Amino acid sequence: MRLFFTCLICSLSLCSFSQDLSGIWRGSFVSADNSMTDMFNLEDRYKYEVQIDQQGKKISGVTYSYKTTVFYGKASAKGTINPGTGKVVLQEIKLLELKMSESSYACWMICFMQYSKNGDEEFLEGRYSSYRETDSAACGRGKVFLRRVVTSDFYKEPFLAKHKKEKTDTATIKKIAPEPLAKTRKTTATPPRRKPLGPPPTVTARNKPIPARPQLAPPKQKDIASARLKQEPQPDKPMPVIKMKAPVVVPMVIKNRENEVVQTITSATPEITIDIYDNGTIDHDTISVYFDNKLVVNHQMLMTKAITLKLKLDDGPESHELVMVADNLGDIPPNTSLMVVKAGDKQYEVRIASTEQKNAVVIFRYEKPR
Repeated sequence: MRLFFTCLICSLSLCSFSQDLSGIWRGSFVSADNSMTDMFNLEDRYKYEVQIDQQGKKISGVTYSYKTTVFYGKASAKGTINPGTGKVVLQEIKLLELKMSESSYACWMICFMQYSKNGDEEFLEGRYSSYRETDSAACGRGKVFLRRVVTSDFYKEPFLAKHKKEKTDTATIKKIAPEPLAKTRKTTATPPRRKPLGPPPTVTARNKPIPARPQLAPPKQKDIASARLKQEPQPDKPMPVIKMKAPVVVPMVIKNRENEVVQTITSATPEITIDIYDNGTIDHDTISVYFDNKLVVNHQMLMTKAITLKLKLDDGPESHELVMVADNLGDIPPNTSLMVVKAGDKQYEVRIASTEQKNAVVIFRYEKPR
């Protein structure tokens, strides 16, 4: 069985290349010259993800190739961009991670792709050829298709966060840069005219004696008694009891990982039931689940038999967070599961993918029926 790594050459038909390819591109590649797949009209399809960092004419990044339990590989890559022709070359240079069966071998892949845009969607698609890692023998060729996405099936590389920060800082500097002062015509201001001063006021009472302060009558005895009664201490009243809420402790596995909201569900009933299954082949994925930062599932393996939770939404804050934590990636990264939510007479299906760097979050809101 021939297995493939990913090396990318993108041909962009643009007169002047100005598109920034930095980001996450995900899709698949399909072998086109396998005699067995051609005979039975089948496709040898692999999932494929590329994270690109573009700096001027140079690009670098990482590639992911994966297919069920057969193969998983991650490699670093680098390349260049030709601004005149729009061609992009991305070549794998170092193997970072690898999982495959004993009868398999890894190949370097070279892709010839075309950039296109349809509305807000951006695509890279074309053809590839590949060469075996050990002796550079030809591994095969086929088609490749990628689409720009926001999230990764694994986790975002540090260079993407750095690129986003640099882009934000540049935009902020441009926003706060002072505008050039407008040219103003010099004018000679005419000083205001002063009113002529009149004769100084005449002081007629310079040596007038200061009148004595009026004498206040002493307070009556009745008034003094009333004042004393008002100042007498009142009996002690019980102090109001203030109930302090216990501080919310966020688990470290939630605090130290990226938390991505995958869906928000509004329920008309306060009681909901959640069933969690393995989404695909049983590959020894284990998960932990937190509801409003409280552990409700601890290191359980995903199976065809559901992990069942019964939760109440009427207590606590207006919204509730259920966080799915991947304890491991199993035999086939990433950790994937199917969540079935039953809320009254309604049912929702949520497909979740989580990694050791990224948790999946589902938000629940309870609204009483009117």
